[in-house]
Amino acid sequence: MKFKILTPEEAVEMIENGENIGLSGFTAAGAPKAVPRALAEKAKAEHAAGRPFKINLFSGASTSASTDGALAQADAIDYRTPYQSSPDLRKNLNSQKTRYNDMHLSHTAMYMRYGFIPQVKTAIVEATEVTDDGKIALTTAGGNTATYCKLAERIIIELNAYHHPGLKDLHDVYLPLDPPNREPIPMTQVEDRIGTTMLQVDPAKIVGIVHTNENDHIAPFKDSDPVTDQIGENVCNFLAAELKAGRIPQGFLPIQSGVGNIANAVLAALGRNADIPAFRMHTEVIQDSVIKLMDAGRCVFVGGCSLTVSDDCLKHIYENFDFYKNKIMLRPQEISNNPEVVRRLGLICMNTAIEVDVFGHVNSTHFYGRQMMNGIGGSGDFARNGYLTIFTCPSVAKGGAISSIVPMCSHIDHTEHDVDIVVTEQGVADLRGKSPRERAEELIEKCAHPEYKPMLREYLARTPGFHTPCDVTKALEFHKAFLKEGDMRKAVFND
Repeated sequence: MKFKILTPEEAVEMIENGENIGLSGFTAAGAPKAVPRALAEKAKAEHAAGRPFKINLFSGASTSASTDGALAQADAIDYRTPYQSSPDLRKNLNSQKTRYNDMHLSHTAMYMRYGFIPQVKTAIVEATEVTDDGKIALTTAGGNTATYCKLAERIIIELNAYHHPGLKDLHDVYLPLDPPNREPIPMTQVEDRIGTTMLQVDPAKIVGIVHTNENDHIAPFKDSDPVTDQIGENVCNFLAAELKAGRIPQGFLPIQSGVGNIANAVLAALGRNADIPAFRMHTEVIQDSVIKLMDAGRCVFVGGCSLTVSDDCLKHIYENFDFYKNKIMLRPQEISNNPEVVRRLGLICMNTAIEVDVFGHVNSTHFYGRQMMNGIGGSGDFARNGYLTIFTCPSVAKGGAISSIVPMCSHIDHTEHDVDIVVTEQGVADLRGKSPRERAEELIEKCAHPEYKPMLREYLARTPGFHTPCDVTKALEFHKAFLKEGDMRKAVFND
């Protein structure tokens, strides 16, 4: 290999204050580890010496404690996009120590190529292999790596010996042309391969190789509980009824699933239900639950952006790689989340909400309209374009002090026009084809917790003569009551 071998510390000496950095990976899967940690240590040393040092960080989605966590603790991130889930970084975003652009995940790469957002100067890429002529074999995620490497002035590669060398055969690297030369993305089936297994870059950009041997440090999700199990059963029973009624084609449609305990409970329920045939998936994040479905023969193929599985699950995949190698495909997020592809494949899209208002608007990012949780991620890419769009959440939180069904969302990420079905442990609200008042009645009756139903009905009764029964003077009373008294049940609608 002709490229220079570097220590992480030598690699970060190239990076300057204010530099735009692009990372490989999507979640902790495929994200570089050693170089970001060294970058955090450099920031600490620069700050201790009285010198400013912050970078602008571009990724696929969230990263890991080694990246967002370490850099946030070192106060080394000035600007961040498109998504994060780090508790340490979240504190910096909400205290305005770090500027944050919450962005649809399918937009980041193309917006950077268009010049809408700054280009990266340095790309840091985790790989299993790199050839002298500039072919890079990525590890467990596609992310925005292809675009970052195309635009970057220099590329630093973490060559990670931990990962299975066969990972490169799971990748399908495809970079669309930009307008006015863009062509149709040639995908009509989930299994279609449209690109290459390795990422080709200009070898002159590769300034060094850092050797590592480290897994992705992904912990398993918590076990399901009665609430998430009931949500899963409600979603599954609804889909089985739709299939029986002919509103889902025989043979079923590909599934997209968000991340987390509710998503895992829904997938587990689909795996148990004999009325649901074996299915395919086209999604962002491939989780442990998907691998369990594959082991059981319930999911026959999955295309996604990242293999975000626990360390034990990843070890299981590597030990049985011949079984999985023709059943998993990893794509750039610009393709996995592409609206054209989502619409063409006819995906059943299932994502989680923080809160849903009585008209069907969904908040998936903010508490009380002002406090960022993680970000919109890919939910908007799928919600607007899915064959069927489902949002799930528990009906209450914090022991009942918070209702997830509210008069008006404190922040709106997905409008009423993009939401077909809402599911809580209480039931399923079908919003298709309904007027605003009908949607409100459906959501209150089917999804709201019994303690909150009378209050929500009282709110609706305030504006009987309007198309949308919204009272702007009282729309945020639930949130005001929680902020003032710690309990939405203390909201008052009387003048």
